[in-house]
Amino acid sequence: MWNDVVIAESDDIVVLEGNKYFPRASVREDVLRPSEKHTVCLWKGRASYYSLELDGEHAENAVVYYPEPKPDARTIADRVYFTRDVKILD
Repeated sequence: MWNDVVIAESDDIVVLEGNKYFPRASVREDVLRPSEKHTVCLWKGRASYYSLELDGEHAENAVVYYPEPKPDARTIADRVYFTRDVKILD
């Protein structure tokens, strides 16, 4: 949930390094905004980001994904995890 709105929902969650990765298809497309930010993890590969935007609210770089994860991180292919401001409900 972000700003009291469900932005992703799935029973198919992969947990890696404490982050809960949702299938990319489970995320509401209308709230995602491309970001120019990229970082590198030595074993997962190059990370890309989305920002969230809805009803005038904005969360910069709040969604992380690995477009081409390295072989050891293949379980997170086509998945995203959420950073600050997003509440994951169990």
